[in-house]
Amino acid sequence: MIKALFLIFVPEEAWNRIALSRRGIGFIVGLYLLPMMLIVGGVEFFGLVKWGRWQPALDQIKPPFKVSEALIYETAEMLLMAIVILAGAHFIKALGDTFHVRHTYANTLTLVIYGLSPVFMLRLLDVFPTINLWLPWAIGIMLTIKVLYTGVPRIMLPDPPDAFGLYLMSALLLAMVTALERFISAGCLGGSFKPVENLISDLAARLPF
Repeated sequence: MIKALFLIFVPEEAWNRIALSRRGIGFIVGLYLLPMMLIVGGVEFFGLVKWGRWQPALDQIKPPFKVSEALIYETAEMLLMAIVILAGAHFIKALGDTFHVRHTYANTLTLVIYGLSPVFMLRLLDVFPTINLWLPWAIGIMLTIKVLYTGVPRIMLPDPPDAFGLYLMSALLLAMVTALERFISAGCLGGSFKPVENLISDLAARLPF
């Protein structure tokens, strides 16, 4: 979380440290991404179990979730975000290839993990049951676009004439994939996808807690 704040407020210094440290993907995932996802998931889990969630489809607050229901929701959401990160890195790598950028999948994965830090951090606001789930995403993705402006040229090292185009397309791709993830998660929690909600309730009923 502290690294996310550095990326937002002093992006050039933060990206320089990331580039110079040359951390492996195992280190970044194990000691940065996974702890951040667990913290965010834990906060969201607490909010669901403690206060429930406003469901626009029903125009009411769904009462506090069962522990088993909240656990299934948060596990699915973490898996969905992991898919977003992997897909985003894949798309940006493919995009970079069209710009003839000298980079590896590890470079793009590093860029996506750190670049999406603001989106993760703003998800802490999801703990409040009546907040519109699109608001944290909107703020987070705007900050991500700001962060990527420095991160894309520093991590992917494109030729100067291609740098802005690569940045613009990378930001657009991440906005699209995270918006899709938010549409799915907000729809499930907001009561718009009844079959999914029923499935989760059935699975939760089979758990021993």
